Amino acid sequence: MTAADAPASAPVPLAGRPDWRPGDERPDIASMVRVDQAGEYGATRIYAGQLAVLGNQPAGRAIARMQVQEQGHLKTFDAMMVERGVRPTLLQPMWYVAGHALGAVTALMSPGAAMACTAAVETEIDRHYAEQRRSLGKDEPDLEGTIARFQAEELEHRDTAIAAGAEDTFGYPILSFMIRAGCRAAIALSKRI
Repeated sequence: MTAADAPASAPVPLAGRPDWRPGDERPDIASMVRVDQAGEYGATRIYAGQLAVLGNQPAGRAIARMQVQEQGHLKTFDAMMVERGVRPTLLQPMWYVAGHALGAVTALMSPGAAMACTAAVETEIDRHYAEQRRSLGKDEPDLEGTIARFQAEELEHRDTAIAAGAEDTFGYPILSFMIRAGCRAAIALSKRI
C-alpha cells in the first residue's frame, strides 16, 4: 500500500519524521533561531563583562579565546535571522545589561567564579541545544548541523572552565544553580518575547 492508497483518516507522517502524527508539536524554527541568537548575544556580553575586569590575566586570555567563538556563533545566527525573516527578541536590551553585569560580577568575585559562570551557562546551553536537535530531527539538516557544531564548541568552553577550576570555586553549587536557573528563564523568555 502506498501513501496514495492509504485511507483518508490515516495519519500522514511529516517528511523526515516518520514518527510524527497529527497533533504532535512541530518545531518552531523562528523561535529556535530567535532564542539561539539571543543566547549567543548574551554569551558575548557575559564575556565582555568578564574581560572588562580580568583583562590580560590568564583567565582573561582563556575567556578571550572563547569569546571569539561566541562572536562567530552570533554572526551565524544574525545572518540566519535575516535569511529567515526572524525578528530578534524584544528583550535584547535587557540581555545587553544583564549579560555584561553577570560577567563583571562573577569576574570581580574571582577568576574561578568567572569560570564557574562559564561552566554553568555552557551546561545549560548543552541541554538546550540537545533538546533543539531532538526536536528538529531531519527536518532542517543545515540548522541541525549548525547547532551540533556550536554545541560541541560550547562543551569545549565548559570543559575549559572546569579544567581552570570552576568547580573548586567557593560556593560553586549555589552559584552554578543560580546561573543555570537564570539561563533557563532567559531561554524561556527569549523564545516568546
